[in-house]
Amino acid sequence: MIHSRDQLLHLIPQLTALPAEAEWVEFKVNNTDPTMIAERISALSNSAKINGRDFGYLIWGVEDGTHKIVGTTFEPETAKKGNEALEAWLAHSIHPQIHFEFETVQVGGLRLVVLTIVPASFEPVRFGPKAFVRVSENTQELDRYPDHARRLWRAFDERGWEGGTAKERLTDEQVLDLLDYPKYFELLGLPLPENRVGILGALASDSLIDRMAGTGWKVTNLGAILLAKRLMDFPSLSRKALRVIRYDGVDRLNTTKEQGGGRGYASGFEGLIDYVSAFFPANEAIGVALRTTRPLYPPLAIRELIANALIHQDFAITGSGPIVEVFDDRVEISNPGSPIVDPARFIDTPPKSRNEGLAALMRRMRICEERGSGWDKVAFEVEFHQLPAPEVLTTSDTTRVTLLSPRPLGSMTPDERAHAVYLHACLNQVSRKDTTNSSIRQRFGIEEKNKSVASRLIKEALDRGLVVAYDKNAGPRSRRYIPFWAAGLSEPAR
Repeated sequence: MIHSRDQLLHLIPQLTALPAEAEWVEFKVNNTDPTMIAERISALSNSAKINGRDFGYLIWGVEDGTHKIVGTTFEPETAKKGNEALEAWLAHSIHPQIHFEFETVQVGGLRLVVLTIVPASFEPVRFGPKAFVRVSENTQELDRYPDHARRLWRAFDERGWEGGTAKERLTDEQVLDLLDYPKYFELLGLPLPENRVGILGALASDSLIDRMAGTGWKVTNLGAILLAKRLMDFPSLSRKALRVIRYDGVDRLNTTKEQGGGRGYASGFEGLIDYVSAFFPANEAIGVALRTTRPLYPPLAIRELIANALIHQDFAITGSGPIVEVFDDRVEISNPGSPIVDPARFIDTPPKSRNEGLAALMRRMRICEERGSGWDKVAFEVEFHQLPAPEVLTTSDTTRVTLLSPRPLGSMTPDERAHAVYLHACLNQVSRKDTTNSSIRQRFGIEEKNKSVASRLIKEALDRGLVVAYDKNAGPRSRRYIPFWAAGLSEPAR
């Protein structure tokens, strides 16, 4: 629930006291046309963003001109569009999906329905192919008002998702009940302040909470997603909890275990990693005298890939969240949103994030690696443990990284071998080391007498355009190779 009933009863008189409908508030009595409602969701969401409002509101039971409360017969829980429930139809008709909520309240014995709508996050909210906006008291197509469109895009740049409201009108006690503030100080290595004023001030300094003029505190999306004791306390973020699923076998036919994370990403991260790790089978290594077990997948690589999925997800895609799926032969780690860096350049391009505040705080809390080093660590761990190269699959709304279980060189596919050579060349390039026949033998554990095997692996990567020879005139034994993107550099890796 976005607003409690008491908060709505406090809010409604403020809204009806406005001299006219605002760009983020509209009143109706009994007009319940589904198309009208969908257009208003788009318009009020976009206009709330333009005007820096935490929510947009459409209220039934209030006369438009007089703002007199007259009551309504609208019942959203039973309303339909054709044979489909109204709320379900609205949910799949609005793009990108945003959180909105119908609530029914009684004011002076009269029944009102309040539709609360969160602001647009990263792009205009559309109904079908069209985005709408409120211009004064009218709903118009956004394309017809370029000034409003410019203001909307400027608002995306200035505030972003992280500064949006997860919960508002909170007392000091309610903020401290919702957020795991001791964990915040622990992770940053700071002493816990002796009083409430110091605690709230520190949280506000990192934009985890904001003071609202005369109405208490609001918890920002950043504060909730990092420090929530219970993500379900924040309805707009409840779907963003990390899910972990273990399957029996190599497909999704049989689920043996499934668990959703309940805490914020920072407050629950270590417990989450321990929980995920318990899903993985272990390798048994036999030494000279002892039999020992070791993780099948490098813990540091798993940790970094999960942190990346949390940090780089697109929070504007509200119908899904990050997920870890464990199969007998692989781990798939997915997050909503396509990457804003070419996956082929993950290892050499400084990362860009949609969520810089989230990324910065998670780095300060030592949950993830410093900027630009995370994928390098993954690549190193994969090589050290002789795993195939991670696979990255992207669509318009999903990024999935697959970490494959250990397998002999002879069991790898040609593509897996070629991408392992490419990842090796990328890691060497950024580490200023050479990629040669010798380094490839070391990477795959190939004996020196089998140099021709390493040569075939290099040829597979060359044929796919993943690596190129830096010094083509050098003899085969001394020839060096670089990733395709480094071909224009003046010097090779050293």
